[in-house]
Amino acid sequence: MTNVMCDQHRSAEQDYDQQCLEKLAWAMKQLNIVVESQDLAKITELIVQTMTGPWRYFHTPEHIFEVGGSEHPIEVLAALFHDVVYVQVDQSVNFNLTYYIIPFIRQVAEHLVIRDASELPADKSFEMVMQVFNFSPSQTLSPLEGQNEFLSALVAAKVLDPFLPPELIIQVVACIEATIPFRTHNAEGLNNSDILYRRLQEITSQLNLKLTPEELRATVIRSVRLSNRDVGSFAHLNPARFLDNTWNLLPETNHHLKYSSSYTINQYRTALQKMEGFLNFIKPEVIFHQFQGYPTDETYNDLVERARKNIEVGRLYLGTKLFTIAFLEALSLRFGRVIPVSTLMGEMPTESFVAASLVDFLPEISHPHQPKNELDQQILTLLDKGRTQSASYDIKNSPLATYMVKSMGFDEIRHQRNRAQEFFQNVISAEEFLAGCDMNVKKTVTDGIVKLFDSRKEALCRS
Repeated sequence: MTNVMCDQHRSAEQDYDQQCLEKLAWAMKQLNIVVESQDLAKITELIVQTMTGPWRYFHTPEHIFEVGGSEHPIEVLAALFHDVVYVQVDQSVNFNLTYYIIPFIRQVAEHLVIRDASELPADKSFEMVMQVFNFSPSQTLSPLEGQNEFLSALVAAKVLDPFLPPELIIQVVACIEATIPFRTHNAEGLNNSDILYRRLQEITSQLNLKLTPEELRATVIRSVRLSNRDVGSFAHLNPARFLDNTWNLLPETNHHLKYSSSYTINQYRTALQKMEGFLNFIKPEVIFHQFQGYPTDETYNDLVERARKNIEVGRLYLGTKLFTIAFLEALSLRFGRVIPVSTLMGEMPTESFVAASLVDFLPEISHPHQPKNELDQQILTLLDKGRTQSASYDIKNSPLATYMVKSMGFDEIRHQRNRAQEFFQNVISAEEFLAGCDMNVKKTVTDGIVKLFDSRKEALCRS
């Protein structure tokens, strides 16, 4: 990292520190809790250091500040802590957080497990967190079933325990529990907010907490507001912004993308495949939460419909890019198995260096295929003009995919995406896959790659 980059990184962290400190101080003041400035500074350091870890790309301080909003101190506190543990992203639990976690959690092989009842210390905060999440001693935690949220809530409870009464801590923990994503209704037809409300009622009675039914209802509504902000990008009015967030998520679980401009075609394809698989799996009805009329049916249904449209856009966008990268991968296997994307496509341009790229050697299409419907038109525009911002590892537009669409049309792209899956699964070979692709496109792109190689040869041999 250059000195300039180091200075920028330090400046950003200092800004995060200040924002986090201000939010903590505001929340405590709103709750009439007195916390010394040095204690607020320690909590700030713990949160910001974790949220600026080397693999954080989407789940960063900006995200937690946005999710917390500015309406209620419980939401602000819950948001600050709700992503401090993210094992899949960080590849571990941040060392500074283990102080709060180790007494209650142990590692067994690759899994994290709540300690047996005989090992657990008597700790009211931990008991409360377990009850809110409906977890139990000896339980193996699952990343897909609340592991990160549970551990984040545990950290929040233990950090805040010296300052907040249990009546406030349980509200923070409940809001964090609500951020467990994509849960379906239970056998009784209850959604996760209904279930959380019932659970809070039971815990309040059992622990004799001084919370009224109306305060519990307000807590669950706050949890809905918080959790809906957490997944708010699904319902963004601009599909390009939805895709921006999708592209920001990719490096968090595909670490080769974040700091490298030399990731391989296979690595990039695998990252796109996982995201497309997720979008094919997710149902818009399970993204957003609703509880006792909040948000209103009209607002809730609008969120669901916007998410449905964005998911549809994301599926075709990713499918188009997957076919394109499958085409390049099949070609690359003619001369190697570990080929960087930049070898065939050209390097990403920077402010100080612009190299030749494959698209520089592709001809104009005299009679391009025209989109047949609004969705196809949206995708073509996104591919051609780009998302709203480039990622550090990828440009915002997709010139080769645009060329493919204009050459072949979306109907053929959809067909070839299905054939690409057979190639990925080794049902057909790379050559069989290429043989089933448009011959003119195959020749034009192959010739373009050869010309790109020739341009590099000329540059290298320049006297």
